[in-house]
Amino acid sequence: MIGVDIGGANLKVVDEDGVHIHYCPLWQEAPLAAHLSEYAGEAAVVMSGELADSFSNKMEGIAWIVDQVRQALPEAQFYGTDAAFHTTPVPALAAANWLASADYLREEYADAVLLDVGSTTADVIPLGCFESLKGLTDILRLQRRYLVYTGMLRTNVATLLGSAVIDGVATPVSTEYFAASADAHLVLGTIAPEAYTCPAPDQGERSRAGALRRLARVVCADVEEIGEAAAADIAAQFWAVQKRLVAEAVEQAMETSGAGRVVTAGIGADLFAKELCGTTLRRNLGSVVDALPAYAVLEVARRTAGS
Repeated sequence: MIGVDIGGANLKVVDEDGVHIHYCPLWQEAPLAAHLSEYAGEAAVVMSGELADSFSNKMEGIAWIVDQVRQALPEAQFYGTDAAFHTTPVPALAAANWLASADYLREEYADAVLLDVGSTTADVIPLGCFESLKGLTDILRLQRRYLVYTGMLRTNVATLLGSAVIDGVATPVSTEYFAASADAHLVLGTIAPEAYTCPAPDQGERSRAGALRRLARVVCADVEEIGEAAAADIAAQFWAVQKRLVAEAVEQAMETSGAGRVVTAGIGADLFAKELCGTTLRRNLGSVVDALPAYAVLEVARRTAGS
């Protein structure tokens, strides 16, 4: 059996050989079935890609994803926000990947808040509250701050940074998609160049020089105009806002749930564990923390089959 997590931008698969991450932008009609045809056998699947704007509504997206998966993996079963598995498209399949992680971790880490920071979003999950988490939609999670829409790679810098201080002057930013969080983290050294797996906003080189160029454009400038140090400082200012936004959501979840610690997963696991005095699940789970829902839904399916 394999575990599959289908997001709007990335397809993540966990099998006996490890973790496989495919850039698979559903809004660009990516060939999901073709990617999955590389795998075989039974599959446990979660999704969040039904929200892609190539679909007119979530049910259309769910139905399309289920059809694509079953073309490649006819024995697939799909985990929903009701904490049950389904074989047909139902509304509960929408954005259930985070709940699969909670289902897998809830007993061993009942005293913790899970922070899973991926390329696009941060999931904040009080693991000791599993029953009350069932049925939560993304809008409800946004309202509870269990879903923070910022990530390590794909966040538009201008969505968090309203202005940047340049030469001591608060400078409003352009709201064009000039730079992404991947640019900021690459410049700051919190991701390596090979971790910059999504296309750059300008479709250009995913290097420090390219990232600095894009960051300078956030204030409608060139690197030659404001200097490398100022462009790099835009990255630092963005990270300060991003870190505070996520930290506040985690703190609120800990206060309301009574959790006593933070555990982290996703490609931001190590960074946020350090910043929030948490513990990265990488120590116990290894590389699968970069695709935790895919691994979690696989383990939940195995547990369910054995019960």
